[in-house]
Amino acid sequence: MLLTVVPSRRIPKNSPFSLANIPFGIISSAKDTSRVAAIAIGDYALNLGIFASSGGFAQLPVIQPHLSVFSQPTLNAFAALGRPVHRQVRQYIQNIFSADTPFPQILKDNASLQKEALWPLSEVTNHVPMQIGDYTDFYAGLNHAYNVGVLFRGPENALQPNYKHLPVAYHSRASSVVASGTPIHRPNGQILANPTANPKIPTFSPCRKLDMELELAAFVSKPNELGRPVSINDAEDHIFGLVLMNDWSARDIQAWEYIPLGPFNAKNFATTITPWVVLLDALEPFRTTGLEPGDRDSLLPYLREKRAANVYDIPLEVEITNAGGKPTLVTKSNAKNLLYSFPQMLAHHTITGCNMNPGDLLGSGTISGTEPGSQGSLLEQTNGKNPLKLADGSDRMFLEDGDTIILRGKAGTEGNYVGFGDCAGTILPAIQLDF
Repeated sequence: MLLTVVPSRRIPKNSPFSLANIPFGIISSAKDTSRVAAIAIGDYALNLGIFASSGGFAQLPVIQPHLSVFSQPTLNAFAALGRPVHRQVRQYIQNIFSADTPFPQILKDNASLQKEALWPLSEVTNHVPMQIGDYTDFYAGLNHAYNVGVLFRGPENALQPNYKHLPVAYHSRASSVVASGTPIHRPNGQILANPTANPKIPTFSPCRKLDMELELAAFVSKPNELGRPVSINDAEDHIFGLVLMNDWSARDIQAWEYIPLGPFNAKNFATTITPWVVLLDALEPFRTTGLEPGDRDSLLPYLREKRAANVYDIPLEVEITNAGGKPTLVTKSNAKNLLYSFPQMLAHHTITGCNMNPGDLLGSGTISGTEPGSQGSLLEQTNGKNPLKLADGSDRMFLEDGDTIILRGKAGTEGNYVGFGDCAGTILPAIQLDF
């Protein structure tokens, strides 16, 4: 029966999808191409559409009026039910799969659940889990902001005067957010091939300085009305969960275009996220203090959190594999390297009365440490001058065609990991354009 396929003791010890996790996503398969909600557990995905229609939630009254949310092609409707419902659904599924389940008859007496609801992850197609209406990328990685500031302005002026007073951000492009595994074409655009030339005349070219950025991102669940900000004390209940995110960046296109209004084409061509949304309740055991306490006196009151432990201790890493080569671990960082929390980002985003909707995405900004090899972008690691050495002996200043980049992150201990799975993308050549 189903319970004997994935009891807690048979989940691989190194799986990011332990019983302590239960992340939510949207899946389909070659046999059933319709998109449906699911959770990941070990090497399997539990199809929640089948689970719900076959009586799997029979012992959870709170979800009974809302079973249709699990047959939707996105998680927006489920997310909009709110954190108390998410919590009960997650805990119920944990109980179902526990070795001493209080609901043995749910699985024992239901042939449909035993045969149809559990799909091997190897046979699953993952999709972007939510319909994203808006996507805002913050710049909350203090070490990254400082490192990049030093490169362009020197150490004396590395951080702008506003940086430690508010979460800096820009609006990016929701339509080009893709799920892990989606290939990424190198973008074309305007670049300044010779920055010292006078006059400065750009050329049109494929990006020559393609970079990655190691980030976390949060999905909004609970909306707020236009004109009514989200209080810092309530902000966490407006967040559905977190994913890993690679904010692909065309550094040479960015260098030419970003003055005076910031990134545009350098960031809008693709953003990759993990397809499984890890709920905040799953991350609760890993709360820790970020780079500075969340209630520091320099913040205005609307950004002051009641507790200093406002971020998460999640080890993060980045791996690069060139075409036909061996993987090289190039970055080891941690999610606690953030100056601002997601509740602070949301509170600041809405302080003007900006209304957020279920599915809106908030990126953290690049998460870099201070030690060598802990930087979340190649720009920082190489300083544009000192190339990385990959395992096959080749050098990388920036990404080359054929390179595959994988971001990973998981917290906890063996057998009880809470993680996101791979955030992967392979670089394809730029599309040739005829003018």
